[in-house]
Amino acid sequence: MPKQIIDFNKGEDMSLEVIIKRSDFRLAKNGKNFLSLVFEDKSGQIPGKYWDASESDAEKFHVGTIVQLEGRRDLYQGKPQVNITRLGLLDSETVDMSQFVQTAPMKKADMENEFDDVFLQITNGSWNRIVRYLFKEYHDRFFTSAAAKSNHHDFQGGLAYHTLSMVRMAESISDQYPQINRALLIAGACLHDFGKIIELTGSLDIEYTFEGNMLGHITIVDEEIVKAAQELKISLESEDMILLRHMILSHHGLLEYGSPERPKILEAEVLHNIDMMDASINMITKAIDKTENGKFSERIFGLDNRAFYKHS
Repeated sequence: MPKQIIDFNKGEDMSLEVIIKRSDFRLAKNGKNFLSLVFEDKSGQIPGKYWDASESDAEKFHVGTIVQLEGRRDLYQGKPQVNITRLGLLDSETVDMSQFVQTAPMKKADMENEFDDVFLQITNGSWNRIVRYLFKEYHDRFFTSAAAKSNHHDFQGGLAYHTLSMVRMAESISDQYPQINRALLIAGACLHDFGKIIELTGSLDIEYTFEGNMLGHITIVDEEIVKAAQELKISLESEDMILLRHMILSHHGLLEYGSPERPKILEAEVLHNIDMMDASINMITKAIDKTENGKFSERIFGLDNRAFYKHS
């Protein structure tokens, strides 16, 4: 099997086929143009700069282009980077595009089947109807969307996979602590990041939408829950609906992290913690997968800029 991005070590010459995930045409301080690029294959991503680039280069090496990348893996400010020596265009019609794009480690059909079983555990009628309504309304977008632009689960199907991972933790924790309302915790896990289907756009070059920048996914999904309740003629004044909305509105935990409210029920506190745990595990795993044994990873912005040690 040909070597992938993750297989190259610092100082090693690289030669491999990759897809361009990001491409920005910029002007350096010395007055010369360059392309700031991010390359991707199934194993991960690596950035690089293509110096002395022309406008025609910017048109040629755009997002979604398959290229033959040649260069040397290095570090810049503690993070992996490729010093590019050559870029060659490849015919996208002759290659399997799926081999270059990071996707969820589960097939879409398998995730769909597991969610069908999950819905059966939401035994409260109002919560079950809301969750099923939104999953049906936004089915395709939910199963193809990323969960973030760059921090965690930033790949096709990342939102569904992150959500399913959290649901599994919610199930285990509910088994351990019977005082938890299992249906409420699972419903909250299903919907906590649902607004990201509107907050983010694109599965390769992931960007924030205008709504996403202006409103954020927490506000967006709360609005979707309200509209669903109105469509289904479920009272928004009922305790059930207030509790479900509180789960979503408080799941970031702190006001400074974007939550309009801090958790005020047990299930909301648990939801916040399993969200943090799943995101942290994914971010750390991504970092140490690119790190040699016995070394520290690159610093992770989403985890207070900390580096993590990779043991054998």
